[in-house]
Parts: sequence; structure tokens; C-alpha cells
Amino acid sequence: MRLVAALAAVVFPAAALGIRVLTGTGLHGTGLLEQGSGTALSASTVYAGVLLLRPTLTPVRAGLLAVGFSWLIEFLQLTGVPAHLSARSLAARLVLGVQFDVADLLWYVVGVVPLVAVHKLIVSRPSRAECFGGGEAGGVVGRVAGGQDTGECAAGERGAYRGER
Repeated sequence: MRLVAALAAVVFPAAALGIRVLTGTGLHGTGLLEQGSGTALSASTVYAGVLLLRPTLTPVRAGLLAVGFSWLIEFLQLTGVPAHLSARSLAARLVLGVQFDVADLLWYVVGVVPLVAVHKLIVSRPSRAECFGGGEAGGVVGRVAGGQDTGECAAGERGAYRGER
């Protein structure tokens, strides 16, 4: 999980910067596409960071932490401190933003909810070892006659490794 989170923590900000480059607005783009995607992808980056630090968190808890942290940074903008720092540093501008925007509160949720949903799908699928009760059983989970991947233990597999049919 940490490798995926580390990769995502690099890919999400790169995608946000790529959108700004492709739209020709540069780092100071103010359009809806640049602002919305940048804000959503920054929250996605925070989600990846949360999982990098705590890979055992449930998807919902990781999502709540990511949105909560993103909102904290957004509300911090009401103090003027991020604007002051952003005027002196591009890194501060990219990380802290400049001014409070209530729409950003929604964009943070938009950036995290799909990741939580995908993460929940991934962790809810039983592993091959779970289907066979642990051990080193090989094969693919959920393969049934016809080759469909159901994402569930095939009939009679759960606990089969330990003889628990």
C-alpha cells in the first residue's frame, strides 16, 4: 500500500501541474478547470500522504483525515498567513494557497471521495489466502467456471486451505 500511496503522491500534483501547462495558464491559472482540478488533486495528494504515513487506516478514516486537513489549510487562509508566505514563495503558494474560497471546500471532497470508493473496493475483495484460510495457496480469487472475476471466493473455497468447508 505504501508504494501505491507514494506513487500517487507524485502523480496527483504532477497531473495538476500538467493541466495548468496544457491549458497554457501556467502556475497562476485562475480558470475553473485549473482551480477546480488543482484543488481536488491537492486533496487527492493529501489522501495519498495520509496512507503513506498510516497505510493501515480504513479508507473512510483516511478520507476524513485528508478532507479535514485540507479544510484546515483552507480555513487557515482566513488568517492571511498563507497569503503572506505565498507572496514570497511559489512552494508556499502551491501548498498553502493564497485566499479562502468556499468552493474549495467542495473540491477537496471531490478529490477524495472517488479515492475512498476505489480504496474500499480494493480492500473489501478477499485475497486468495483469505479464500483458502491463509497459507501460500496460489491462483486467482473469484475465478469461476467461465473465467469471470467475481471478486469473491469461489464456491467452496473459503476456508478450504484449512479444511473448513
